[in-house]
Amino acid sequence: MAKIGAVFFDIGGVLLTNGWDQAERARVLAHFSVDRAEYELRHEAANDAWERGLIPVEEFLDRTIFFEPRSFTAADFLERMKAESKELAPGLGALGVLRRLRASACLKLAALNNEAKELNEYRIERFQLGSGFSAFFSSCYLGLRKPEPEIFLVALDVFQQPPETTVFIDDRQANCDAAECVGMHGICFQNEAQLVAELKRLGVELPPTGA
Repeated sequence: MAKIGAVFFDIGGVLLTNGWDQAERARVLAHFSVDRAEYELRHEAANDAWERGLIPVEEFLDRTIFFEPRSFTAADFLERMKAESKELAPGLGALGVLRRLRASACLKLAALNNEAKELNEYRIERFQLGSGFSAFFSSCYLGLRKPEPEIFLVALDVFQQPPETTVFIDDRQANCDAAECVGMHGICFQNEAQLVAELKRLGVELPPTGA
């Protein structure tokens, strides 16, 4: 087996809660008494453009929320969206694994995620993800989204890593399958212990906790 030289992490569902997935949308829409079914009719097309960096958050919200008068502002809504971002509970998230890998200084580490710019940059700053990653291959910067193979190929090209020397960690099997189709090792994340075991199987040894 080729020696692993780089590990790519998804963020939502692996390190943090999701940024704007179904559960997050449901809570925020309920808070502002916005009809969810009506919202979802507008969500997919607008979200695709937003996550690819093709439109700013103001246009996204105009398309999905503020197509009619509301009793709250776009700033109010965006702040509530941001508040949905939290660290996953110890053992259920991989932040500890990321910190241990960073401490070892033996691997290239990067995020590879689908996220809109405004939420992505909030989450990077709020949870200090820049201290763990040397690059962010985010859909909002590349104009590409998982599971499109091109997003993985760009990350491999930039890092100059053969695919067989890389690992991609995501909580969705379809995204892991897409990474494996370009030759990467995919790990479908379940919890911290499972991730550590899978990395060890691939020859990635982590330093002890607190090292």
